[in-house]
Amino acid sequence: VQLQASGGGLVQPGGSLRLSCAVSTSLFSVNVMRWYRQAPGKQRELVAQTTSGGYTTYADSVKGRFTISRDNVKNTVYLQMNSLKPEDTADYSCNVLRYSIGYWGQGTLVTVSS
Repeated sequence: VQLQASGGGLVQPGGSLRLSCAVSTSLFSVNVMRWYRQAPGKQRELVAQTTSGGYTTYADSVKGRFTISRDNVKNTVYLQMNSLKPEDTADYSCNVLRYSIGYWGQGTLVTVSS
């Protein structure tokens, strides 16, 4: 299984970005989809996850601003990020759990700065 993340870039505080994670297999075979981020000098943090049953969770720091979603036709997982803050600056990567095996994609860099 291969994952390809995209959509990162430079955005001003208060702006929005949508990250995409294209998955090389059907999302119907994926149990859990996650977005992580890692800021320079910090540990990797789970930002959001959604399960095949539709259960979603978010880190407290992004609740109400970020939304994780999936497109089962395009086999893509999204992370809509609104009201971005400088502290959201990080390398964002996607992860899926399929039949108890985890798969990672490469990161996409998000920089929030004026």
